[in-house]
Amino acid sequence: MELLLIRHGLPVRRELTEGRADPELSEEGRQQAEHLRQYLSSEQLDAVYASSLARAVQTAEPLVVDRDLELVVEPDVAEYDRDSPEYVPVEELRAANDPRWRAMLDGTWQEQDEGTAEFGGRVLGAIARIVERHRSQRVAVVCHGGVINAYLVDVLGLPADSRGFFYPNYTSIHRVAAASSGERSIVTVNETSHLRGTGLPMGIFQGG
Repeated sequence: MELLLIRHGLPVRRELTEGRADPELSEEGRQQAEHLRQYLSSEQLDAVYASSLARAVQTAEPLVVDRDLELVVEPDVAEYDRDSPEYVPVEELRAANDPRWRAMLDGTWQEQDEGTAEFGGRVLGAIARIVERHRSQRVAVVCHGGVINAYLVDVLGLPADSRGFFYPNYTSIHRVAAASSGERSIVTVNETSHLRGTGLPMGIFQGG
C-alpha cells in the first residue's frame, strides 16, 4: 500500500496558563490545506485519517470533500506535546530570536512531554494498524512533524531519539510504500510543489 503522511497547515499561536492549547489553523493554514486538496484531487485515496488535534483535522477535512469517504480520527498519531498549554509556530520563535529557538539550535531545549519511547510506540503502533487495515490501497494520514519524524526514523533504522532529524514543511507529503511482508520504502520526503508560487509559508527555511 501507499502511505501518505501529511503534516498539518500553519496553526495560530496560542499560549494558555493552563489547559490544552490545541490551536486551529490560521488563515494561511486554511489556504495551504486548500492547495493540498487541489494537488491530491487527481489521486485515488481509499481512506483519510487525521490526528485528534484541531490543526490536523482541519487540514484533512478538505481531502474528503467530493470523495465518498469519511474522515477517520486517530488519536494515536497526535503530536508528542498534544497536552501542552502552548503552541508557538517555530518560525515565530526564530523570527523573534526567542530563547526557546536558541535552545533548539544548541540542543539544550527541554520539552515537557511524553517520553521518546512512549511516543514512538504509540505512533508506530497506530500506523501499523492503518497499514494492516488498508492493504493494496492509498491512504492519507494528516498528522504532525514529530509523528512523521518518528515513523521515518524507524523506516530508516536511525536511533529512536533522532525524531527531529529533519523539518517537515506545512502540508508536506511524505510517501512510504508499505508491503504486507513488512518492507517499507520511502518514496518522497517533503513533497510541497502545491505551495510553490503561492506566496504561502512553507516552513523555517522556505516560502512558497
